[in-house]
Amino acid sequence: MEKLTKALPEKNVDIRKAAIIGCGFVGSSTAFALMEAGTFSELVLIDVDKSRAEGEAMDISHGVPFVKPMKIYAGDYDDIVDASIIIITAGAAQKPGETRLDLVQKNVAIYKSIIPEIKKRGCEGVLLIVSNPVDILTYVAQKLSGFPAHRVIGSGTVLDTARLKHMLSNHLSVDSRAVHAFIIGEHGDSELAAWSGAMVSGVPLSKFCEMRGHFNHDESERHIQEMVKNSAYEIIERKKATYYGVAMAVRRICEAIARDEKSILSISSLMEGQYGLTDICLSMPAIVGADGVEEKIPISLDEDEITKLMASARALKEIADSLDLTVNE
Repeated sequence: MEKLTKALPEKNVDIRKAAIIGCGFVGSSTAFALMEAGTFSELVLIDVDKSRAEGEAMDISHGVPFVKPMKIYAGDYDDIVDASIIIITAGAAQKPGETRLDLVQKNVAIYKSIIPEIKKRGCEGVLLIVSNPVDILTYVAQKLSGFPAHRVIGSGTVLDTARLKHMLSNHLSVDSRAVHAFIIGEHGDSELAAWSGAMVSGVPLSKFCEMRGHFNHDESERHIQEMVKNSAYEIIERKKATYYGVAMAVRRICEAIARDEKSILSISSLMEGQYGLTDICLSMPAIVGADGVEEKIPISLDEDEITKLMASARALKEIADSLDLTVNE
């Protein structure tokens, strides 16, 4: 396995400090989740609407007496210089009937105003991209920032993988924490479940299904994967937006970084030859620690899964190659 990181000089960051750029539903829900987690002692909120950031900071701060001490405040880009994690949730929201890739041009324009502000301040923390389409915007953030690839990651399919585990746990009547399976590729319509390597506490998924009285594997896999893929669309149709699930996914990624856990998560990051893929960001399991992506995990995929992964990468690459990433100074 080729490591993405080498020994790095000590960074000028406060491991207990994080920043969130964008205080909409996802940003504010993420701030609330991080406050409850107690992972950080300082959290700065930034939004183009400064009053919105101030209001969210005030509201969330009033719950601090019930958790661990934490300073939460509205700030500006000068306040993020020493943040260990800079979480970007800013962007246009996905509307009913709209795909994540439909958001590309609107959110790339927003990122062309945000990323240069981070770059010119010499921030040394990890950039965690959450806005959709997350794979494309992770790619954009890496190119515009010039940061090392391991320090620019997207929330990717961490939430999709959680949805898969949840649905499999319901299907099998087993604790979701015992399910080991990943959604990989695009966080979107071309994503795929890596069924060939899926297990429940070390038992191959197909064998465990039969233990629980399920034998029609192909049909069940297709049905569950479709439910995972369409989850966001169904939630948006019902309540106009999704934010709690992704906030919990971001919280989990932040914990892995802040605690240098070396956790294996299906984050989105730049592919640099893995599976023959280069110069595009998509989700694959990776070891995540204090410096971001430490190492990609080359999970075993069958021929059909590799074909689908390549198709997912092509769909993203076509979009990425069409982007104008010129920034007017």
